Amino acid sequence: MTIKSRSRGSGAGNAPVGLAAPGSSSIDAERRYGAFNYEPLPVVMAHGEGVWLWDENGRRYLDMLSAYSAVSHGHAHPRIVQALIAQAQRLAVTSRAVHTDRLPAFLEKLVKLTGLDRALPVNTGLEAVETALKAARKWGYRVKGIAEGGAEIVVCENNFHGRSITIVGFSSDPQYSDGFGPFAPGFKLVPFGDAAALETAITPNTAAFLVEPIQGEG
Repeated sequence: MTIKSRSRGSGAGNAPVGLAAPGSSSIDAERRYGAFNYEPLPVVMAHGEGVWLWDENGRRYLDMLSAYSAVSHGHAHPRIVQALIAQAQRLAVTSRAVHTDRLPAFLEKLVKLTGLDRALPVNTGLEAVETALKAARKWGYRVKGIAEGGAEIVVCENNFHGRSITIVGFSSDPQYSDGFGPFAPGFKLVPFGDAAALETAITPNTAAFLVEPIQGEG
């Protein structure tokens, strides 16, 4: 059995063929004590190995979600698990107010692998996008000479860059922005893949063009 896609919105509660209806104590407890930000599939995963997941009833599933690529290496990969254990036993989390002996080697390998100049590790894609927006605006003001408060960033319709107030503010999907305004100004929407519309949208105040090469949500 495969898990092929996540469910979204209030209408996503219908169980796909082969999945049990809600009734698990784990599902009931999560609905009782958890805030409603997702509507998960009605299945409770208990453990995983490689590409496989097993639910609390022992049924096996081929994991085609990979936690939206966060575990594209598979579940319980023995080398990764051992590396996690070894590092946690000597040093786990520290503040970035101090240096560590592991971060420099990681950054060096990352920039050499990507061919970029520098790297900034973050926890989520949303943080990466927000950092890029800040960097683009500051570059626009400090380097390009855009008047303060006038920087514009061009984005594509049907985008999905995260769920912060700033990012949902330039989403063209109503479900992500409904009830969360007012939103930050300074963003222009153009149709995805429309080079002529992009060219028209670019002005002397344009600081960046934010685009997904492949639109996963849209």
